Formats: sequence, structure tokens, C-alpha cells
Amino acid sequence: MAKASKTIKVEQVGSPLRRDGAQRKTLIGLGLNKIGRSRDLPDTPETRGMIRKVHHLVRVVEG
Repeated sequence: MAKASKTIKVEQVGSPLRRDGAQRKTLIGLGLNKIGRSRDLPDTPETRGMIRKVHHLVRVVEG
């Protein structure tokens, strides 16, 4: 029986303009490339690391 995987809802609130190219690529990897977009992502250490890398451009939405 498979466990229900936890998810994190992430919303982009900042622009990647005038930022390092790696931060832009990280946002694209998270599925965010425009302000206001949100995604439900799996709660894994890899995803948490990506969020930490662009924490100033995204917001984790509780709920």
C-alpha cells in the first residue's frame, strides 16, 4: 500500500530579472516562470533545496 505523498504549494512572487541565470533555471525547474504562478510540488529534500536557492523569489503557501 503506497503512502500519500506530501506536497508543498509554491507561488512565485518576485521577478528573476537582474538575477543570476542559475536562479532563473531553478524557477523553470520548479515550474514557475511568471509572477503569480503556483505549483503543487512533492515535499522532497531536492525540492526544498531548490526552494531555498530562490527563497527570495517564491512564497510557500500553507494549506
